[in-house]
Amino acid sequence: METRQLEYFVAVAEELSFTRAAQRLFAVQSTVSAAIRTLEAELGTTLFDRSTRRVTLSAAGVAFLPEAKAALDAVDRAMAAAQEASAGLRGTIRVGTMTNITVFDLPGLLGSFHRHYPLVGIHVTVSATGSSGMADDVRSGRLDLALLGLPEADLSGLVVRPLADWPYIVMLPPDHALAGRTSVSLAELARESFVDTPHGFGNRVAIDRAYVALGTPRHVGVEVADMFAVPSYVRAGLGVAVIPDAGMTVGPGVVRVPLSDDMHWPMTMVTAAGKPPSRALRTLLDLIASDF
Repeated sequence: METRQLEYFVAVAEELSFTRAAQRLFAVQSTVSAAIRTLEAELGTTLFDRSTRRVTLSAAGVAFLPEAKAALDAVDRAMAAAQEASAGLRGTIRVGTMTNITVFDLPGLLGSFHRHYPLVGIHVTVSATGSSGMADDVRSGRLDLALLGLPEADLSGLVVRPLADWPYIVMLPPDHALAGRTSVSLAELARESFVDTPHGFGNRVAIDRAYVALGTPRHVGVEVADMFAVPSYVRAGLGVAVIPDAGMTVGPGVVRVPLSDDMHWPMTMVTAAGKPPSRALRTLLDLIASDF
């Protein structure tokens, strides 16, 4: 059994597609398919149930997946240890983040880390599926570290390091009937059209759940992936917004009112639970912790 076979298997298992797995690995699809068939022959079992429309893990594949990942992690650690002994800290760190982080200078911090440890590759991505998608990517091993804005209940299977939290505010057009209030509740906004982030983003998750708890699911008329774009749509009269008071500049044409409901939006840094971080990742985590 070769390491490459395990890499192919894990990619197909995560993508549930030979085509997407091949694209992810920069390999030819026939090569990936042949490697999986050889692996199945060596194991004497079928790892995937294949049809013309879909690929799913068999029972054997489900059992084999965590062991294959563990084996690949062990190989990576062994290679890193040998390389570090001769050339210094090495490896790759995959970081997921939200747009417009204001808690600390993430680009500057990663730049400083890169200058100290140039042999460590750093890959940074902003998930199109928001904090929920990044949490799943950390659990599955597609990301090593992520900055999230999810409620605590959504952080199972993760090692959580709190960074900050902010109270929520309401953003309203100046001519709104509630714009002169000293505070506004979620219940008072129940019939409004909202400007918010898409499904899966931390802010959207928290506010949607709050309205479900009130028994009055809300209408979101405008969805923007960048929370810092929300005030522009409120200013244009396309809805109201409930977002964390994270220090963004609102500008004229938008009124900020404190939310009377006791809600705070957390920002956390997470890694996978049950998996020891690589030396490179531990070093980066220590550097981030020293910033707070």
